[in-house]
Amino acid sequence: MLAAKDLIIPVQGADPSRIHDSYSAARGGRTHDAVDIMASRGTPVIAADAGTVLKLRQNEAGGITIYQLDPEERFVYYYAHLERYQQGLAEGMKVARGDVLGFVGTTGNAPKNLPHLHFQVMLYRGRGQYWGGEPVNPHPYLTRSGGRP
Repeated sequence: MLAAKDLIIPVQGADPSRIHDSYSAARGGRTHDAVDIMASRGTPVIAADAGTVLKLRQNEAGGITIYQLDPEERFVYYYAHLERYQQGLAEGMKVARGDVLGFVGTTGNAPKNLPHLHFQVMLYRGRGQYWGGEPVNPHPYLTRSGGRP
């Protein structure tokens, strides 16, 4: 299912060979269920796929976050620890693969000296429920760079 999406790495200029599979890593008594993509603070975070911005949220764990729904409404893409959103980004907005959504940062519970994007993919539960879907490991499908900054 996810393989057919032809995802791009959601950090502009990221090298696929340098992205480690942190999906199953332990995080404070739980499993990470996401991939951390290291990058310099302020590097553009781009849409891994086309779709719709479901929710823009700020919380203690993820900091500044984006939940994006894919066009077929099967997957939710979660982008966390952003420094800020792209100017004009709004809930309900349609985005194309590669559009700038925000910028890499360290908000939320991210170590302040380790800017990165926390990228998670979940199965969509429907009815606007952007949270709590079954996680899917995106690492095997992040093989295409999203271009150079």
